[in-house]
Amino acid sequence: MKAPILQRIAAEFAGTALLLAIVVGSGIMGEMLAGGNAAIALLGNSIATGAGLYVLITVLGPISGAHFNPVVSLTFWRTGELSLTLLAAYAAAQLCGGVIGVWLTHAMFDLPLLQYSTRMRSGVPQWISECLATGVLLATIHLGLRNAAERVPLLVALIVTAGYWFTASTFFANPAVTIARALSNTFTGIQPADVAGFIAAQIVACAVACLWLRRGSQDHPR
Repeated sequence: MKAPILQRIAAEFAGTALLLAIVVGSGIMGEMLAGGNAAIALLGNSIATGAGLYVLITVLGPISGAHFNPVVSLTFWRTGELSLTLLAAYAAAQLCGGVIGVWLTHAMFDLPLLQYSTRMRSGVPQWISECLATGVLLATIHLGLRNAAERVPLLVALIVTAGYWFTASTFFANPAVTIARALSNTFTGIQPADVAGFIAAQIVACAVACLWLRRGSQDHPR
């Protein structure tokens, strides 16, 4: 039985806020404790993100589906799981939650709430990386739901943890996360000028995934 709509939207807001708190907070903590060793900082950041994702998806998945990502929600609209109105509400909740999560993290670490990243993440290799990362994430979710639904939280957590290391962009794969991370001049940030390129790459991957899902639904009608 599906949860009431307001509960679903609230779960998307809270889950995305907590996800950004985990991503940005562990990045700040990792950089503080790593003594200048970026590999150690990234290791702490990736482990914390994967562990946090597993918990968030497990506990909020039964309520909202635990998307925390507009492109993920878009693919579920494409498969008929979400109405267009609920898709818009999910996306708004995810975007707002991401920003609130970043501000809460700044407050925790006694940093200025309002800031912008100066970390450059641009160029064709980064865009290819984001396209691949988003495609891999969406494939993991939808193939996981088809073949091992009970393991989806673990599958997503593991692919994101691995993605921090095997992609040049460190696996953003999420427009809401990308926008929110532009508002934090910390280890996990991205300068605002580079956001559009990342989101464009994520949307390209999402469009390909939607075509694949459409073909799959035709080959395997419900």
